[in-house]
Amino acid sequence: MLSRFFSMSMAAGRMLYILLLALFLIGSITTNVSGTIFTLQNSCSYTIWPGTLSGNGVAILGDGGFALTPGATIQFPAPPGWSGRIWARTGCNFDDIGNGHCSTGDCGGTLKCIGGGVPPVSLVEFTLGSGDGDASKDFYDVSLVDGYNVGLGVRASGGFGDCQYAGCVADMNVNCPSELQVRDEGGQVVACKSACLAFNTPEYCCTGDYSTPTTCPPTMYSKMFKNVCPTAYSYAYDDGTSTCTCTGSDYLITFCPTNL
Repeated sequence: MLSRFFSMSMAAGRMLYILLLALFLIGSITTNVSGTIFTLQNSCSYTIWPGTLSGNGVAILGDGGFALTPGATIQFPAPPGWSGRIWARTGCNFDDIGNGHCSTGDCGGTLKCIGGGVPPVSLVEFTLGSGDGDASKDFYDVSLVDGYNVGLGVRASGGFGDCQYAGCVADMNVNCPSELQVRDEGGQVVACKSACLAFNTPEYCCTGDYSTPTTCPPTMYSKMFKNVCPTAYSYAYDDGTSTCTCTGSDYLITFCPTNL
């Protein structure tokens, strides 16, 4: 009778162990596929209105747009496989129902963006991993291909792989050549155009006969952007030093970062 009792106890113990193991594995799987946390931090001395745009229809982050006061942070999750961009709008005025206009980065005259930011605008771009192996990698960059309005930095946290810092810490508005400057009504430089936006010629836009990496080398303007912001995209074919990868990471996106 006693041996039967011990046998039953051992069987129950094994069942309990299997159950706990299953729960642990389910929890691990849930954690791995729960998505990425983006933390947006405003280190600028003024309010910005971040805008978000999904490139694959998976999810709209932060309802598409919101205000972020100086020193404030906000967090939101992005599902596996999310692809899109995030940017800052400046000089915005919205009414009580969210209609209005921004001096830079405007996205349809509304607080909750219905499209991308109007250039010139600094962008952070993401394609998050959605599977195993190479498909688990996140790809991200800070792009000045559409010009510059606000400094941007992206720092990976808790992931593994290269997980490089991407960004533009320098104030390009201060360094912007006169032919690329965008000024507000008060005469202050609020953005810096890309050469493509300013001149709209094939050699600057990498179009037509200049549509390959071989035929569209860096120009004096893209080199200027690259020299000031070496970890950001300076023109269309600046992949080698500007595309970053990481796996299983969350990301801190800082507007007006002060250091790397």
